[in-house]
Amino acid sequence: MRRTVEEINEKIKKGDAVVMTAEEVIGVVDRDGIDKATKEVDVVTTGTFGAMCSSGAFINFGHSEPPIKMTKVWLNDVPAYAGLAAVDAYIGATEPRQDGNIEYGGAHVIEDLISNRPVRLRATSYGTDCYPRKDIDTYISLKTVNQAYMFNPRNAYQNYGVATNSSERTLFTYMGKLLPHYGNATYSSAGQLSPLLKDPNMRTIGIGTRIFLGGAQGYVAWEGTQFKTNSAVKNGVPVSASRTLAVIGDLKQMSSEFIRALSFKNYGVSLAVGLGVPIPILDEDVMRAASVREDQIFAPVLDYAVQSRTRRPVREISYAELRSGSIEINGKKVKTSSLSSYAKARQVAETLKNQIAKGEFLLTQAVAGLPEERVQGPLDVHSQDEVRS
Repeated sequence: MRRTVEEINEKIKKGDAVVMTAEEVIGVVDRDGIDKATKEVDVVTTGTFGAMCSSGAFINFGHSEPPIKMTKVWLNDVPAYAGLAAVDAYIGATEPRQDGNIEYGGAHVIEDLISNRPVRLRATSYGTDCYPRKDIDTYISLKTVNQAYMFNPRNAYQNYGVATNSSERTLFTYMGKLLPHYGNATYSSAGQLSPLLKDPNMRTIGIGTRIFLGGAQGYVAWEGTQFKTNSAVKNGVPVSASRTLAVIGDLKQMSSEFIRALSFKNYGVSLAVGLGVPIPILDEDVMRAASVREDQIFAPVLDYAVQSRTRRPVREISYAELRSGSIEINGKKVKTSSLSSYAKARQVAETLKNQIAKGEFLLTQAVAGLPEERVQGPLDVHSQDEVRS
């Protein structure tokens, strides 16, 4: 059978749509089969909640009296990028305080703003005839600024590597603390709830897709940075880091329940983002992908003691094994832990499900698809002549 997004939206408006989370629909498919489940279910909701370093927010502060053309900006002593216009700035989630404190950064500023806590704004300028003021020191909140919207260049990674450590010393990484001699393994994905793992070929996700972002309604703005399509596939799902999303949403509508600052010892700051994507069940193939189980989704185990972009996987492992609490590496039983919260991912998917069921969240037809083929290139050291050629 086939249905359209418009047909599903009409059912949502009438309160007749059948909506299930990606976790719930697995049981339905196991019990009734793909064909019957496709006829019965209209929308499958997904969710993830974990560290998404490539995140941040654009803010317009409004004009001071006299006006200032901000060239350097700090928010709670965290540098923000001001090379935009007179009173616009972008605060990146991983930017640390200028005093060298790597445990507080842009992610904390974003959470402070969402939590309606005052944030200190300092800015300087060289001064011009039209913008004579040269400095300002004040406090802002989401109530005082004009626009404040989250724009995240890379969120919702489609799968990601499992981290472990074969060396003789503890490593402190963006994947957390890695103990020596394969002392532990960490991973960061909601597995069978994760949005891009439930629509691996992006048939229903594209530019303009309405999503759940940080407790608000947001949109897919573009392909995410490091988007690639040439990863190996097993059971229809990439077995390593693959596609990503660039997303946008109104910071003023978000909640600290779904946006949290994170601090990794000896590494720095990141931002935990709650993100969910509704998948319209257009046909049996969409349902088949949306009902893939965690024992069918695999990720590579990577040794972070090998400090190279080309490190080879130690092995592949299913998310069912990862979530069991331990895996085997080279004959050794290794404890596993997740840097993303499955409980919060489930909450995202459930919240999105309830919003759709109540008619508060309608689906969108993408205005353009995301790339069907994309290869991620490396950064190599080149001479000017090599680059010109």
